[in-house]
Amino acid sequence: MSSLSTPDAAGGLSAARRAESAAAHAAAVRRRERRAQWHLAFIVVFVLGPLVVYPLSRLVLLSLTDAHGLSLHAYIAFFGNPESRGVIGTTLWILFVSAGLASVLGVCLAAILFFRPFPGARLVTRFLELFVAFPSFLVAFTLIFLYGSQGSFSIALQRLLHRETPPLDFLFGIGGVVLAEVVFYAPFVVRPTLAAFALLDMRLVEAARSLGANSAMVAARVILPLAWPGIAAGTLLCFLLTFNEFGILLVLGSAHLITLPVAIYSAATVDLDLPTAAAGAVVMLAMSLSLYALYRRVDRRAGRGNRNGR
Repeated sequence: MSSLSTPDAAGGLSAARRAESAAAHAAAVRRRERRAQWHLAFIVVFVLGPLVVYPLSRLVLLSLTDAHGLSLHAYIAFFGNPESRGVIGTTLWILFVSAGLASVLGVCLAAILFFRPFPGARLVTRFLELFVAFPSFLVAFTLIFLYGSQGSFSIALQRLLHRETPPLDFLFGIGGVVLAEVVFYAPFVVRPTLAAFALLDMRLVEAARSLGANSAMVAARVILPLAWPGIAAGTLLCFLLTFNEFGILLVLGSAHLITLPVAIYSAATVDLDLPTAAAGAVVMLAMSLSLYALYRRVDRRAGRGNRNGR
């Protein structure tokens, strides 16, 4: 009789062990979740609080208060000033020209490196990846050493043309700022575009070519529709970084070329008008966050497309 009950007893013991193991696993998961919550709370309170939340809240309060309490006077003064509206227009004009040209150049470079590789293409790709780590003002100084009035290229061109003055005089203005931003931010588009190209099904490209499609048709009908989420994410990232650019504008800008970051800096340090500077900073922050939200949305869509492709 005892021999017949042995399997049932063993089964009950096994079930009890499984239940005990499941309970221990659930308890361990709850402990990890509590630790993660404590870590998050620590980061929010002791890191993000003093470094991000408190300064931003002070900035918003400064823009919304005056000597009499809450007020929109700073925003009225900012938007009511014709110079401020001109500054926003100049900022957006430089943004669309610089970021647009940088995006087109970055996509073209990525297409050449991926679809038309040449000897040294891997080295060029590594250099472009390293280039994004450079400070932006170094690009501005490099252009000054090349194309400034005493730059090596300007002097060589002056001697070649036998002129008394340097023939190039575009650097300290919109032309120089646009050139520097295009040179600096084009590599930021190359990397996401290369990643998007790497996920393409090349059999579709070969099939289109075998059906008689030329390179332009293959790019327009096959490559771009499949790779556009990655390209769009890189382009929006380029727009976001270009919009917040300050170093290049500080080096190559002039008294007649004032953008929103430079205007905020001047209002805070030269005019000592902190409420107006805070209002401009809040406006710029709202525009930057809008661009970032759009970038994250496109980037998530690109990530879902990549997972579906795999």
